Amino acid sequence: MTYRIAAFVALGFAAGVGRLEAQQEWRNVTCDLKPGHYLVSSGVVYLKNADSTAFSQMRDKNLGDAKRVLLQALGSSDQQKNPAAWYWLGRYYIETNDVRGVDTAFAKALALAPRCKDDINSWRRRMWVPVLNAGIAAWQAGHIDSAITALRNANQIYDGEPAGFSYLGTLFANAHQTDSAAKYFRLAIQAAQDPKFAKDKKDAMFNLARVYHAEGRYDDAVAAYQGYLTAYPRDMQATAGLAAVYSQSGKPEQARALYSDILAHADSADAADLFAVGRELLNGIPKAPDTSSQNAACRNEAHAKPGLTPRQIAARCDSSGAKAMRAYDAQVKAGYAPAEQAFIAGLAKSPYDRDALFTLAGVAALAGDTARALDAGLRLYALDPVNRGTLRMVAQAWQLRGRTDSTLKYLKAADSLSLEVTVGTFTPDEHGATVSGLFTNLKSKPLDPQTFTFEFLDSKGGVVTANVEKIPPLSPGENRTFEIKVTGNGITAWRYKR
Repeated sequence: MTYRIAAFVALGFAAGVGRLEAQQEWRNVTCDLKPGHYLVSSGVVYLKNADSTAFSQMRDKNLGDAKRVLLQALGSSDQQKNPAAWYWLGRYYIETNDVRGVDTAFAKALALAPRCKDDINSWRRRMWVPVLNAGIAAWQAGHIDSAITALRNANQIYDGEPAGFSYLGTLFANAHQTDSAAKYFRLAIQAAQDPKFAKDKKDAMFNLARVYHAEGRYDDAVAAYQGYLTAYPRDMQATAGLAAVYSQSGKPEQARALYSDILAHADSADAADLFAVGRELLNGIPKAPDTSSQNAACRNEAHAKPGLTPRQIAARCDSSGAKAMRAYDAQVKAGYAPAEQAFIAGLAKSPYDRDALFTLAGVAALAGDTARALDAGLRLYALDPVNRGTLRMVAQAWQLRGRTDSTLKYLKAADSLSLEVTVGTFTPDEHGATVSGLFTNLKSKPLDPQTFTFEFLDSKGGVVTANVEKIPPLSPGENRTFEIKVTGNGITAWRYKR
């Protein structure tokens, strides 16, 4: 199950925010907040002196004095109800990077002086940014526990933006911790009310439905998908997700109605959405029945009845299992048809998408559409001919057409392949594209140098640009990674030739 998550971006500070990454000019409080006591005034002076000195020892001394007088004001001088005392104590904790201290002091200040919300939030965000970035860095390095700790700390400091909640939701969703994932996606929705976070809110609402769907909590998934589709009614991927939930929870009529609606509006969707819908439809196809368990239960029940011979019991129970499988095969064959149509519609818009062609060839075969399976397989072969998966898919298509000679031709080609090309990622953008993958020597002897030409295509199959990739000698079983970056407008697909 995939989730929608924004690309990791290291956040920066708003202009004039302060010290955490670089020394800046002293910033006074921007709301109407008078010190109200001489000890608080002294604390402000010490903090300003600490900020302005270039000497670490002087800075540390001034910070220590600021803490001493501010705590004295809040303690023996009875300034607990003075918001300025709490505010400047929070500013002290900012300078010393004390997450808990910042949260506690600013929470007290805000409760006493709501007018200072914007000022306090600007300082909270100032401390939030590096903590959030540390969590992102830990996640990217694979240190998940450290990432969760840092992101939780970030959210404790500042809850005015959804990023930290969304990242945590995705981490917990990937760990199948449904309740925690749902909690953080809901918090992300709550933190994304400002229109500038519209995409974050949309993604968090989608992900909330997704996490319930992935864990089989169908009632919760239906409610979340319906809430999302009320706000974004033409999201085809979410519509397909809701249809899949209906199918998986024994509501085939509701599922069929949604599938029909998806295909009826295919003209208004882009290729990526239609491919995503097709995959959703495939995910919604129920699993095959456990006929072995059914047969065992049938035999136990039959043995309890007098007068049945072992042969009669076997015939009755084997017939029951076969009947269940026939019913299942008929059901899923009908289920493959709308998925096939989604991929056909997507490929009409992006006809050279390798992964979509591969999937369509397999789905069409399962749906009994042998002509479509062969057409997709041959189109796939024209793009990606030096790959065992491609060759076997074409062999399967010819087998379904009853062509033994062509079937054996492609199976033999797959088995005799010495060098395999595996494209792992393809990332087009408005400026060009990047394709990466592996060259693999499949044999037990070295391979001589070889040359491939990768062509980058537009949506009509025209060659936008090309790149020659020279492969050095490969030892037995060796993998050689490649990455090709090209520039050009309108690139949507790739193919290669030896």
